Amino acid sequence: MKNIVILISGAGSNMASIVRTAQRDQWDVRLQARVAAVISNRPDAGGLAIARQWGIATDVLDHRGFAEREAFDLALAERIERHDPQGMPALVVLAGFMRVLTPMFVARFAGRLMNIHPSLLPAFTGLHTHQRAIDAGCQVAGATVHLVTERLDDGPILAQATVPVLAGDTAQSLGARVVTQEHLIYPRAIAAWLQR
Repeated sequence: MKNIVILISGAGSNMASIVRTAQRDQWDVRLQARVAAVISNRPDAGGLAIARQWGIATDVLDHRGFAEREAFDLALAERIERHDPQGMPALVVLAGFMRVLTPMFVARFAGRLMNIHPSLLPAFTGLHTHQRAIDAGCQVAGATVHLVTERLDDGPILAQATVPVLAGDTAQSLGARVVTQEHLIYPRAIAAWLQR
């Protein structure tokens, strides 16, 4: 069984779409894969309750308890590995995990660390992507699923989806359309990666 560990920091809407798709499409049977755990760096992350409702193991590692980023990432890597009998999950999925990861962490999970970003990479890395797309006069915006490298919001692109930028759009209205596409492309990209 290929174990997937999902990292979240907030409400967990992408995590929920992944879990729903995994159960609906019977990843455990078809792909020999399952979501083994959901880990958050925030104790109050709403997505933890959602994961528990699905019967998925949850864990919290509060980043505020660590003086250095490297120490947090090392502890996080060890927590992730506990959720796989082999000690190394098939895939680590960042689903709204609002932490920049250290090179050590990225190297440890190289080729098995996936992220979704709310822009059409390579455009608009980092934060405030929807407002930046509007300010730049873009006619389309979207989301990108990619493998994680040491560079922020970089790495091989696995899937993208576009939405139009409409007259009168705000960052919130554009973001709402983008997130609906995120919920579609992220589970598809994960399933495709598991089948490779």
